[in-house]
Amino acid sequence: MITPILARQEGWNRQPEIVPDGEGELLEVAMGPHHPSTHGVFRMDVTLDGERIIKLKPVFGYLHRNHEQLGETMSYLAIMPYTDRLDYFSSLSNNWGYALAVEKLAGIQVPERAEYLRVILAELTRIQNHASSVGFLIQDMGASGTPLMYAFKEREKILDLFESLTGSRMMCNYMRFGGCRVDTTAEWLNQARKVVAGIPAFADEFEALLTTNEILMARTQGTGILKPELAVNAGITGPLLRASGVNYDIRKVDKYGIYDRFDFKVPLGEHGDVYDRFMLRLLELRQSVRILEQAFKDIPEGPIMDPKSKIRGFRPKPGEAYGRIEAPKGELGYYVISDGTGNPYRYRVRPPSFVNLTILEDMCLGQNVADVVLILGSIDIVLGEVDR
Repeated sequence: MITPILARQEGWNRQPEIVPDGEGELLEVAMGPHHPSTHGVFRMDVTLDGERIIKLKPVFGYLHRNHEQLGETMSYLAIMPYTDRLDYFSSLSNNWGYALAVEKLAGIQVPERAEYLRVILAELTRIQNHASSVGFLIQDMGASGTPLMYAFKEREKILDLFESLTGSRMMCNYMRFGGCRVDTTAEWLNQARKVVAGIPAFADEFEALLTTNEILMARTQGTGILKPELAVNAGITGPLLRASGVNYDIRKVDKYGIYDRFDFKVPLGEHGDVYDRFMLRLLELRQSVRILEQAFKDIPEGPIMDPKSKIRGFRPKPGEAYGRIEAPKGELGYYVISDGTGNPYRYRVRPPSFVNLTILEDMCLGQNVADVVLILGSIDIVLGEVDR
């Protein structure tokens, strides 16, 4: 019988040695490229002293699709469905970040109901992303697929909502400059309330399943520590940053959309290890439920598109704008320059996965080779936005 472990185990805060002992030859190993169904087509060139990591180089670019250059050859609206393909787990968040940048550029206002719909869809996206990321992390550890299937069971309910509203489960192409493409029905909102009402029970069961497992606790506590100073200096954002104890959430900092109307907390970690990273996502999942309950209660009637916004012949005045949101993986930003034509003069994406991946070596130095994939999984990357 496994004894429940509710606190951290003794000796979790071990500091790994990273100096080669000189007793044997160094071994260089190429881990990957991995299959696209994992975190994406990604390789790590690792130098080992025995089983300890003394050097690690992330290698990506296998999935590069020239996203930004393509965006400069098509209309502003035509770019929207391409944003779905960045973080393909979080297409609706991708839509919002891009819409926000263009709305700033063109001075477009968003109706109240559309703002609430954007919050609802973004927080549903955050819930399914965080649940799935924890499931993938446990699978990366070598566990059976049970935790991942627990997560996917809840994810499927949310994808059903996305499909009934937008016509697609993943590539939703839903948001528009000045609002949203189609309105929800009262029936859809009622079904969404039922799905969200069941999330807390799932989160409690999921957490109990994980935190009572001695192997999981031993392998995640003290593994892959990210110091807050390094996280800030490297531009790390999202759950990865907050797990290191840095209180920075763009929903609170920028208050974009209507996030200033909602009462919610920003969970923080204390140690910045793999354990804090997966626990923080479970805590954020619960805060998303809290936001959704308030949004369902207060959503008004009214239009979902600014009547002044133009779909055809959209040509914003010359200028530049940067729009950013708190995507599930961190700060997702879009930089757009207009020269007065129908296409952006410059279109640039600031993807959280790419930036967060840059400190992978720092977190792996001195760790055992068996922990490398575990640390990678705790970052929660998707190669669709790393290789744009």
